[in-house]
Order: sequence, then C-alpha cells, then structure tokens
Amino acid sequence: MVKGEALQSHLVSLTKASALGQGRSQERFHSLYVFSGDEPLLMMEGIDELRACARKNGFTEREVLMHERGFDWSALMNAGQTMSLFGDKRWVELRIPTGKPGRDGAEALKQFAQQLNSQTVGSEGPETIVCMVLPRLDAKTKSSAWFSALDEAGMAVQIDALERTRLPAWVSERLKRQGQEVEAGEHGRRSLNFIVDQVEGNLIAAHQEIQKLGLLYPLGVLTEEQIRLAILKVARYNVFELTESMLSGDLSRLNTMIDGLKGEGEALPLILWSVTEELRLLCKLKVASARGESVQQLMRTYRIWGSKEKLYPSALKRIRTTQLNQAVQIAAGLDRQVKGLHAPELPADPWDGLRLLGRVLH
Repeated sequence: MVKGEALQSHLVSLTKASALGQGRSQERFHSLYVFSGDEPLLMMEGIDELRACARKNGFTEREVLMHERGFDWSALMNAGQTMSLFGDKRWVELRIPTGKPGRDGAEALKQFAQQLNSQTVGSEGPETIVCMVLPRLDAKTKSSAWFSALDEAGMAVQIDALERTRLPAWVSERLKRQGQEVEAGEHGRRSLNFIVDQVEGNLIAAHQEIQKLGLLYPLGVLTEEQIRLAILKVARYNVFELTESMLSGDLSRLNTMIDGLKGEGEALPLILWSVTEELRLLCKLKVASARGESVQQLMRTYRIWGSKEKLYPSALKRIRTTQLNQAVQIAAGLDRQVKGLHAPELPADPWDGLRLLGRVLH
C-alpha cells in the first residue's frame, strides 16, 4: 500500500508517458486502484486527478457501483470483461462506504483480484480501470486476505489526513494555485497560522474559505487584515487531536480545542476516557523508562503509532512523575464529576477541569 505522494508521482509519469506515446514508456495505468482514507477532500481530489488523467487517455465511459445490502458482486466480476458498446475504454468505480464487504464480498474480491492477475494486458495498458473507494482501514482489515489480494493485483493508495504542522504549507500552496500569496515575513506567518486556526480539521470548508479569498480579492499579495476580515471560523476538532495537544504541551491549542469540542456538544465522558487512557500509558512508559527499558520497544508493544510515536518520547522527557500523579488525581476527580458526584478540589465546570489538567502537563 502506497501513500498519496506515490500516486502523484504515478500521475506525473502517466502524463509524460501520454505525451511520449505509451509504446515508448514503461509507465501504464493499473487495471485496479484502491483508495482508502478518512479525509473527504483529499480522497475526492486524488480520485478526480486519476480519473481526469484516464479520461485524457481514452477512458471516457464511466460506471459507478455502490456496495449496499443485497449488492450483486457479479456486477464487479463482469466489469473487467464486458466490452463497451461504442468501443471506448471504461472506468468502473466501486464504492464500499463501510469498508466491510462481508463474507461473500470478501470472496468475490479475492476472485476478482485473481481474475485481474490472470489477464494479459497489452502494451497499451488495460481496456478497463476499476477504482475502489474505501474509508480508512484498520490494521486488521489491511492484513485481511481480500485486501491483500487487491493490493497485489493493483495499486492501493492510503490518503492520510494532514497533520496541523503541514497545514500552513498546504494553505500556502492552495493560495498559489489561484494566483495569491500571503505577505513576506512575520505578517505572512501570522496570516497562515490564523487561517489554520480557523479551518483546522475541516479541509472541505478550508478549501471553500481559500476559494472565497480568490473571489474577494485580486491576484497578488493578501494582507493580514484582508485575511482576518474574510476567513470564517470553520475548524472542527476531535478527541484524539485533543490528547495530542496534551502530549505536546501546546496549552494555547489545547484551550482552543476544548472550546471547540464544548461548543460542538462533544460527550465529556468520551473525552475523559481518551485522556485517561493516555495518562495510563504515560505512567506505564514513565515507570518502564526509569527502569532502563527501551521506550521505542514499549511503544510498539502498546501500539503507539503515527503522530503520537513522535510525541510520547518528548512528553516523557518533559513531564515529571509528580506532574503525572497530579494529572491522574485530576482525572479521577473529573470522573466523579461526570458521574454526578462532588469533586471539591476541582473547578465546578468539568471543562475547566480539563484545562487544569492540561496546565499540569504543560
């Protein structure tokens, strides 16, 4: 399974191959592409770019299949074998919104992958491209027989959500595409950070806000004042990003996220559960680290991956044992509060208790 960057490289190579003539290049379309991810905008754009490239190369007939109750898997099995009435190359899209094809579907997908592997593709590439669209898959699904078969038969692409640290560059690139840019120096950095604060966690709305700047203002440099007047607050946060802020010690962002989650009506027990889980892991790792055990090995044992794999080592260095003990006591008090019991040592509002916990870990 490859990342989005590999897809972009593939698309660039396909474009060059098209310009040279397929017979002079080894880069060809795959018969199968599988997209997986939980960021709707990036998923949509990746699929649209591939489809546009395919359309330029003659894949003009499109068919969309939607997996739902009672789905007839023979439609997929026939997709790569049925010829177009007009002789055009075909683009067949199968969407599986749940990412769970079921027992019959899993078997059908394995058979479909075998069918593709047994086909002989000419020098001009396939006559039919099948594009499957899935949500972000967990490790168990990625290791399943049906997904492994698809991955081997074609190109599986995982579209990851953008981390906050990459958002300023993403916004800057989007502005550049429409002929605009922020001011140089500190004003420009403030403008980008302001946009990120307003749109974090909601890329579709972020895309719309950036497009709005293109409609409101002429090409060229955008001032900080223009940006602050135009960009609306459309950011969305989730519980897991909140715990990342706690681990990083970013108190300002933590408070912003608490305000956002509170305003969105997020369930406090769920937030507290997630925070408590992180505290328990921190305590275990802190004790083990003091014994001289390998933190990297322990993180693999506890399945700490992704962005948190970078945050935990620095958090363990920054946070003292006394701070952890105090944080655990605050979490215990918050647990009593959300169950309707009294916790005199904490603020009356549990959300303020979360802020206090963040300050302790800062």
